[in-house]
Formats: sequence, structure tokens, C-alpha cells
Amino acid sequence: MTVSTRNDTNEPLDIDVNTTAAENKTKNEEVDYDELLSSAGEFGPYQILLFFSTFPFYVFGVFAYYTQIFMTDVSPNHWCWIPELQNLTSYQRRSLAIPPDIEMHFGYSQCRAYVANWTDVIITGNVPNETWDTVPCQHGWEFNKSEIPYPTISSELGWVCDKNSYQATAQAIFFIGSIAGGFIVGWIADRYGRIPAIVSSNLLGCIGGTASMFATNFVVFSTCRFITGMSYDNCMMMAYLIVLEYVAPKYRSYVSNMAFALFYGSAVTVLPWIVLLCGHWKTIALATSLPLVLAILAPFFIPESPRWLLSKGRIDDAIKKVLAIGRINKKEVPQKLIEQFKNSTKKKTNERNESSLEMLKKPLLRRMFICICVEYMCCTIVFDGLVRSLKQLEFDYFLTFSLVSFTEIPSMILTAFVMDWMGRRWLSSIVMFISFIFSILTVSTSGVTSVIFAIIARFAVNISYSAAMQWAAEMMPVSVRGSGASIVHICGYVATVISPYVIYLETYIYWLPLVVIGCIAGFGGIIALALPETARKDMPQTFEDAEDLVRSLRFWEVPFLSKKNNSEGNVNESFEM
Repeated sequence: MTVSTRNDTNEPLDIDVNTTAAENKTKNEEVDYDELLSSAGEFGPYQILLFFSTFPFYVFGVFAYYTQIFMTDVSPNHWCWIPELQNLTSYQRRSLAIPPDIEMHFGYSQCRAYVANWTDVIITGNVPNETWDTVPCQHGWEFNKSEIPYPTISSELGWVCDKNSYQATAQAIFFIGSIAGGFIVGWIADRYGRIPAIVSSNLLGCIGGTASMFATNFVVFSTCRFITGMSYDNCMMMAYLIVLEYVAPKYRSYVSNMAFALFYGSAVTVLPWIVLLCGHWKTIALATSLPLVLAILAPFFIPESPRWLLSKGRIDDAIKKVLAIGRINKKEVPQKLIEQFKNSTKKKTNERNESSLEMLKKPLLRRMFICICVEYMCCTIVFDGLVRSLKQLEFDYFLTFSLVSFTEIPSMILTAFVMDWMGRRWLSSIVMFISFIFSILTVSTSGVTSVIFAIIARFAVNISYSAAMQWAAEMMPVSVRGSGASIVHICGYVATVISPYVIYLETYIYWLPLVVIGCIAGFGGIIALALPETARKDMPQTFEDAEDLVRSLRFWEVPFLSKKNNSEGNVNESFEM
């Protein structure tokens, strides 16, 4: 805005009030990166282009995470293969050669067959009965192809019966790889930059995933999946965080949730149909791993993290990034603002770095830190477990997977608009209890009803999972926000190691996995109420601020019922890591 005034000689002068205000600010106050970024455009054409350029990385993240499920799952409806009866229908083979077992969900043995000369049985018509001897499957297994219509590595190598833990163990090894990758790729990100971390993590996924198709035994397959696991999360999250660093704070909640809704949600919804088109586990491995090599193009369309540049003292390079944003957004960044930012940043480089372990020495912060780690682990187990338990629903596996995965889209959109209004505590607690209720209800029903209940349970946990990711960082002092959030994520990786074994409980009691998942969701709902609310509050800058945040906990505190804080615009600074 321009106003007119007069100088000492009574001559009219035009003064740009906005520029003058900015210049006066720079003379008296420190300028941080977010203020400099806002002057170049808070969410303009540059940020929109950058937002859409990350779409492939969400696809890569989906491929890395979910592909192994489709490569290893087998139809729960299987029985011993009897070569002499191959001319009969599958129903006739099963009825004739497989002994009944009322303890099994399907009412027949999945691991034993009658001992007989089947050629004589066909000729004489002497049908076996319960008095005949049985033996473990001698010639492999026969699977109901109406449930999973293509060969998986588990069906080819016989990972059922006495080897039915192999799938869970291979998945756990994948997630152990993600823990190792979190440290290794994280080190690359801190030492060499976010772009090298993006490229290296995706190349690991490409190498490990492609090598998986050559696996001929459990050890080789697990080794390949460990390497693939090293890419998981980082292959997507590094690009995600870079985008957030180029978006002004007040838009970050919307950008983070919309990215997962539009990109991640659409990719995971389509994945089952890509798998069906592939038609074989080896083709699936190749089709979902080879595209990750395209990440080598990332340096040409994804800029380096400005916060990493600043952490390395490359202030001028970070400023160049902001000026580039300003040119594309058609905004001029005031030179005075740049100079003040340089001075402010140089002061901060001399400040003492503190360890996240300092939080464990302070009782209030220790309780808070442990609770958010446990909350995130509960969200992760429920989120992952609901996906892996879908084959228990006795409904079309691929359609159910798509329907349940589609909940990512509306749930993330809803989260973007209600999280600041309703707050983190009560939103997380309520949706976790909803997930608890409908997880339990899912096992008490069948058919379409069970699918609807599973969809509601997954919809609810999607919201709490997204809220927990942002909530974790919002509670921590700025000096340990990055390392503290990383520890929370590593706890999530540990939880995913546990998750496959929760699903493995179905081999003992068919309905047990969903009951356990539901109970974990209920526990997460209770833990959420023990954490402080961060909506509409300033982010803690020091350990004392964080302790004050914990002390401010009020059980019935709900943001939309409370008077708005003047600092509401600072709520989303959680990503300043």
C-alpha cells in the first residue's frame, strides 16, 4: 500500500507502507527463515509446482511399504495337493482326501491328508473316513485361487503349516531394515543433504525390490526385503519435508494432509489392481521396484532443503532459494529483510546444540516424551495391522484393500480442516476409541458388514496417525525437535516389527488379531488424553517452555471451546526441524 505525505520542504512523497514496515521490523527484530520465506510468497505458483512434483515419491513409498503383502500372502483356504486326483475338481479332491478338522476356521485340515492308494480309491470307490491314518502334506499345497488368483512366493515355496511364520518374519525383517535405513539415510541427509538422501533411499528400494524376484529361499528373500526396508519412509518423507520447508507455517497442516490424501491415498487405492495386472509375484516385485530408479532425476526438479543449507552455514545458498521462489511467485524480497536474516542466522549458528536425551532428565518432559512414543506406536500397529488383517474378512481381498485404503483420502482432508479446530488430544482419543469399537465389531460379523466396519476402523486410525506425526514435533523444544521427532518415528518402526506377529495370532485363534488391534487402539485413546494440547499455542522454544506446556494440561481442554490464542498462526511450526 502506498500513502502520500510531505517532507520538510512541503514536497509530496509517496511511501510504500508495507516496505517501510518490513524495513523497520528488520532494524529492530530478528528475522527467521519463515519470515523471509513469507516475503517471497507463502503459497504461490512455486510451491504448487513443487507440491505436485513430489507425487512420484508417494507412489514409491506405497510400493516399498505394501508390495510385500501381495508378494507373500496366500489364501487362508488351502489344503494338501494330491497329484493322483488332479483330474477331479478342487472341491472333489478336498472332500475326498482331506480329513475334517472342526477346530480350523474352514472345517478341514490345511496341513494333513489321508494315507491311501488314491488310484485304488478312485477305482473301488472306497471313500476314506476318520478312522484312516493321516500324514503331513507330501506334495505341496493347493490354494483357493478365487481369493488370491496368482502365484506368490509363499505358495510356490510352501510357506504354510510348519512354515507359516515365514511371512510374518520376512515382514518383520523388512521393518528392521527400515530402522537401519532410518539411521543410515538419516546420516546421509544430515551429512550430504536431503537430495542425496532421497536418491540413495529410492535406489536401495530399487535394488532390494528387484533382487527379490530372484529369491529361491527364505534367507535370500529376507535379505532382499531388508535392503528394500532400508528405503521405506525415507524414500517418500524426505521429499515431503522439503515441500513443507518451502511453504509458510500457516499452510503446512493443509499441505501435509492434502499430500497424503491426494498422492499417497490414490496410489495405495490403485495398487491392488496393478498387482492383479502383474499376475505373478516376480512381476509384482519388478513392476513396483524398477520405477524407483527414476529418483536419480530428483536433483533436476526438487530443490535442496533450505534448513539443511542453513545448518551447514550456507546462508547465501538458502537465500538464493528464497529469491528463486520470489521470482516465480512474482514477489520482491526486500534487501533489508535479507540482511537482517543474515545477521540473525549468524547469531543462531553460535547457539549451543542440546541433545534430545536432555528431555529424559526432566520428569515432566520424560513422561510426555514416553507417552508420545507409545501413542505413535499404538497408531502404527493399528494402522498397519488393519491392512494386514483384511484377508480374514472373507470378502474380495483386492476390492476390500482398495476400499479400506481409499479412506486415506477423505480422512486426511478432514484432518486438515478439523485438527486445529478440535485439537490433537480429543481428536486422537475419540478416533482411537472409534477404531477400537469397530475393530472388535469387525470380527463379530461377516461379508459386507465386516468390510464396512473395517473401513470405519481404518478411517478413524488414519486421522490419529496423521495427527500423531504432527503432534509429536509440536511438543518438543526447538533445539531437539528434529532429533526428538526422529526417535518417535524410530519407535514407529519398532512397532511395525511387532505388527506382523499380531496378525500371525490368527493361526491360533482366528479372531484374535483384530481383537488385539482393537485393544491397542483403545489403549492409544487413553494415552492421548495424558498428552498436552498444542493447537492454537506457541511452539515451545526452550525446555522450560515445554515443561510449561505439560503443566498447562487440562482434561477438558478443547480448542474450539476456548478463547483463541493471539498466536494461533504459529501452531504449525512443528515442522521446523
